Amino acid sequence: MSPTTLSPRQRAEQLSATLPPLLLHAERVAASVAQGVHGRRRVGQGEAFWQFRDYQPGDSPQAIDWRQTAKADRVFVRQMEWEAAQSVWCWRDGTASMDWRSSNKLPTKRERAELLMLALMTLMIRAGEHVSLLGTGLPPAANRGTLVRLSELLRREQPEDARELPAPEPLPRYGQVLLFGDFLADPADIERSLRSFAERGVNGHLVQVLDPAEETLPYSGRVRFEGLEGERPWLLSRAEGVRAQYRDQLSAQIDAIREIARRTGWRCTWHRTDRSPQTALLAVYSALAHSL
Repeated sequence: MSPTTLSPRQRAEQLSATLPPLLLHAERVAASVAQGVHGRRRVGQGEAFWQFRDYQPGDSPQAIDWRQTAKADRVFVRQMEWEAAQSVWCWRDGTASMDWRSSNKLPTKRERAELLMLALMTLMIRAGEHVSLLGTGLPPAANRGTLVRLSELLRREQPEDARELPAPEPLPRYGQVLLFGDFLADPADIERSLRSFAERGVNGHLVQVLDPAEETLPYSGRVRFEGLEGERPWLLSRAEGVRAQYRDQLSAQIDAIREIARRTGWRCTWHRTDRSPQTALLAVYSALAHSL
């Protein structure tokens, strides 16, 4: 099977296979040995009950809360905060601007974001982490079927359901969130979104994915720019005349995002679609290890 015939999930698994789960696994083993428990649990943290959730394939029968189950016609699992602390919720911007690319030789921003997200989820599942997607209501799980299910949900997402930034969710303390998008929205909106998670004690990592032309504005002469999300067209007689100003504004946007991440205690990674996805994958994977 050639690379061009591989599905996004197959390409993600192929990409993750090039990076053995060494760094994150080593950090996890060291943390587990020091704390005497498996996963991200901290001494004295996360002992509180978080929620009841439906029993999922792969759950231990010992996790079933029989008292709660007896009250309903479903089987419930009692979930503690420390278990949620081993969970990662992912999200990617699904709006129309993410479907853009400056060359047919490059992936769209959406394609690259999904590749990175699925590759990271593959690595995390291999390492015993539980993963889910924001906005789906699915409890985090750590099995191959989860990856298949989540990738299918991404494929089926309707354009009208797409959001530029994730909606706030009542996630548990000590959980992790991974956000993928171009993050060209108003920095104030981005900060509100991140703070809605940070104020609940949820840590996160933001991955900004841009096309190379969005960074360099390589166009010259008379150019008509058309928006993908209802913006009015913009006609320039000399595109090169605004290049310096445009680059300054983009640089300011990127700097603002980095500062927002710093203030909220999050991390951020910047990635261009003409660069190796392995580089971004390793950067985010390493950051997750250091967040343990």
